[in-house]
Amino acid sequence: MNLANTAFVLIASILVLFMTPGLAFFYGGLVSEKNVVNTMLSVFIMTGLAILLWVAVGYSLAFSGDIGGVVGNLHQALMTGVNLTSLTVNHIPLGAYALFQMMFAVITPALFVGAVVGRIRFKFLLWFLIAWSLCVYYPMVHLVWSPDGWLAKLGVLDFAGGTVVHINAGVTALVLSAWLGPRLTKPTTARHYNLPWVLLGTAILWIGWYGFNAGSALAVNGVALQAALTSTVATATAMIVWMLLDMWTTGKPTLVGVCTGTLCGLVGITPAAGYVTILGSVAIGALATLASFGFVTYLKPRLGVDDALDAFGCHGISGIVGSLLTGVFATKAVNQTIAANGLAYGGGWHLLGIQTLATIMTIVIVAVMGSLLIGLLRWLMPMRVDAQEEQLGLDQGEHGERADYTVGLSERLTTEFQPDQERFAGEFKGQLQRLQGHSSNRHHEKNH
Repeated sequence: MNLANTAFVLIASILVLFMTPGLAFFYGGLVSEKNVVNTMLSVFIMTGLAILLWVAVGYSLAFSGDIGGVVGNLHQALMTGVNLTSLTVNHIPLGAYALFQMMFAVITPALFVGAVVGRIRFKFLLWFLIAWSLCVYYPMVHLVWSPDGWLAKLGVLDFAGGTVVHINAGVTALVLSAWLGPRLTKPTTARHYNLPWVLLGTAILWIGWYGFNAGSALAVNGVALQAALTSTVATATAMIVWMLLDMWTTGKPTLVGVCTGTLCGLVGITPAAGYVTILGSVAIGALATLASFGFVTYLKPRLGVDDALDAFGCHGISGIVGSLLTGVFATKAVNQTIAANGLAYGGGWHLLGIQTLATIMTIVIVAVMGSLLIGLLRWLMPMRVDAQEEQLGLDQGEHGERADYTVGLSERLTTEFQPDQERFAGEFKGQLQRLQGHSSNRHHEKNH
C-alpha cells in the first residue's frame, strides 16, 4: 500500500462529501424564504440515500463484471466478495477507491435539485433518485470509468466527471423542469433568501472541488498537481468573465453572478483538469462561462423551461463545453496516458470526434431514460405539489418547518399585539394626554 496515495484519496473523498452541504447552502441561499428547508433537505438527503444505494447495488453495477459495455452485474451487491484491502494500480486499497466513487454518487443527483425547487413533491424526488441512480448514473459510470465500458474502450477522456456528473445532472435537470412545468410565481418576483449563504456555499464547493478534480488522479503525482492548478485558474477566469458580462449587460457586478461564474469554471474544467495546460484552462474557463451566460440570459427565456436555479445552464452547458474542449486542448505533455493529443496540439480531429460522440450519447441517454423514468413514476404517484401548497411554500407544506424563526417575526408580532393595542387604546391615550399635560405645566412654570 502506498500510504501517501491512500491518505490523499481519503482526504479527497472527505472533500467531495463536503461539497454536498456546500451545495445545500448555495441552493438554499438562492431560493425564496418559504422553500429553504425543502431545498437544503432535498440536497442533503442524498448523503444518506445515495450512500446506501451505492453500497447495496451501485458499486456492483458500476464496476463488477460487464453487460454489453453498458453496465455491470449484481455479483457484488452489498459489497459481498469485494476485497477492500486489495490494491489498485496506484497502490491504494480498493476500499478507498470505492469510497471516493461513492461520494460522486452522492453529489451528482444533488446537482439537479436546483432545477425543481419549490414545486416537486419530496416523495417523488426520492423515488426518482433511486430509479435514476439505477438506470442512468451507474450505467454512465460503467460506460466511461470502467475499463470494460464502451465509451472507455472508445477512448473518451473524462478526468473527473464532465459526462458522468455534470452533463448527466444538467440534462436531468432540464428534463425534470420540462415535465414539471413553470412555477406559479414569476421568477422575476422571487427574492433570494440569503446571499451570504450563496457565497459560503460557493467557497465550500470550490474547496471541495480540489478533492473532486485533483483527487481523480488517485495519487500524489504531477497529474494531481496539474489538475489542482488548472481547476484554480479556470475557476478564477470564469469568475471574472461572468462579472464583466454582468457589468456589460446590466451595468452592475453582482454577487450571484460572480458565484455563478465561479461554478461554471469549476464545471467546465472538470473533464479536462488532468489533461490540459494552464493556458488551456484559461480558454476552457472563459468559453464555458460565455456559453452558460449566453444560455441563461438569452436562450433560456425563449425555451420556456423553468430551470429554477439554472442547473442545466451551469452544469449542463459548461459540462458540454468542457467535454468538447477536452478534445481540443488535451496534450500528452501534461498526461502521458492519453492516446492522442487534442486538436490544438497537433492531434487532428480524432480526439475531438470521440469527445463529441461521447457528449451527444450522454445527452441522448440521459434525456431518454430520464423521460421514461419520470413518465413511469408520474403514473404511480403525483409529481408536483398542488397550487395551494406551492403558494404556501414547501417548507411548511412538505416538512412543517421554517428555515429561520425570525422570518416574518415583525409581521407576527404586529398581528399578535394588535388586539391589545385596540383594547387598551383609550387607556394608552389617556396616559399620554396626562403625560403631555404634566410636561406642559412644568414648561410653563419654568418660563415664569
